[in-house]
Amino acid sequence: MAGLTLWESWLASSLESPDTVPSMMLSTLSSGAQTLTGFPPPPIRGIDLPGPFFIAFYTLVIMIGIVMAVVVATRLWKSRGGQSDDVFSAMLWAVLIGIVGARIYHVVSSPDAYFGPDGDLTRIPQLWLGGLSIIGAVMAGSFAVWFFCRKNGIKFGAFADAIVPGVILAQAIGRWGNWFNQELFGRATDLPWGLRIDTDQQHQGLTGSLPAYAADGGLFHPTFLYESLWNLLGFVALILLFKRFQFRQGLIAWTYVAYYALGRFWIESMRIDEVNKSTQYPLRDLLGLDWRLNQIVAFVIFVVAMAILVWLFIKRPQTEAEIAEHAEIYSPDSPHRTGDMALAGSAGGEADAENAADRAPDESPGTGPRSEN
Repeated sequence: MAGLTLWESWLASSLESPDTVPSMMLSTLSSGAQTLTGFPPPPIRGIDLPGPFFIAFYTLVIMIGIVMAVVVATRLWKSRGGQSDDVFSAMLWAVLIGIVGARIYHVVSSPDAYFGPDGDLTRIPQLWLGGLSIIGAVMAGSFAVWFFCRKNGIKFGAFADAIVPGVILAQAIGRWGNWFNQELFGRATDLPWGLRIDTDQQHQGLTGSLPAYAADGGLFHPTFLYESLWNLLGFVALILLFKRFQFRQGLIAWTYVAYYALGRFWIESMRIDEVNKSTQYPLRDLLGLDWRLNQIVAFVIFVVAMAILVWLFIKRPQTEAEIAEHAEIYSPDSPHRTGDMALAGSAGGEADAENAADRAPDESPGTGPRSEN
């Protein structure tokens, strides 16, 4: 009834002053457009279960990403002649060690929350409160995979090439967890795809308070969306490179490292959360750069990765013997080796082999496995 009364009042006033009708209509349309503008916030953050249990969509998204990474990596590794058990075993260790690394990196990069005047050390093991860094996860997970390969006679470069496309796909999926948690968004924007925040449901973890202007219905850069799209593009590129360069172990892996570091450097420049923004890192003042810690780390990683990529191109295999060595994915004493490993051919790989044969026609490629140190 109240709505009807309001409508009748509006109609009466418009009949008395017809000139006000267009302006009132424009005002109404403008208000509606503002309501529809922007990337919407999530309706819920998870699923409530009986008792104190709660399944966060953030966790589900991460799990889906991990499953997809294993599926993609297994497929690519088998296409090189590898065994599917290798991927499952390695990824199990990578995930477990990666979680530890992700937490350690977060604690180190956000020390005030734990070691500051108002810090609480007991919150360090409370992962459910938030605070996992993908940079720390990738670093620790990479070490776990390297150790697994060394113990099982698997050539790390070849194995890393097969798993990184799945890793970047998992990152693309996992970033949507930040949307469900309404966290780690960028600075304010007036772009039509800006992220709207539901202040009633906003998850306040260890990443800092919600900016005051968020309560006014402002829009923010959806950095989770930017990174997700960036990683999806990287996934497609890495798959294409994987099919083209199968005789250059490590090339795909280091391309992933450089690509992700470049994107992360760009996206970090838009973030407004207080994590690692720090006045507490002397390197920031020493360099005279208004960079976040993650930007500094991403920049260093990018430079190192690019240097290694240049070296890999300079030292690329030239002869049939060198190509054959790069084609082998297991060392001679590997318990996983069961006869000759079949390689799935590709146009690029065959072209490399033919070029090598033209340069060294008298050399025998050899069929036995070789170790690569």
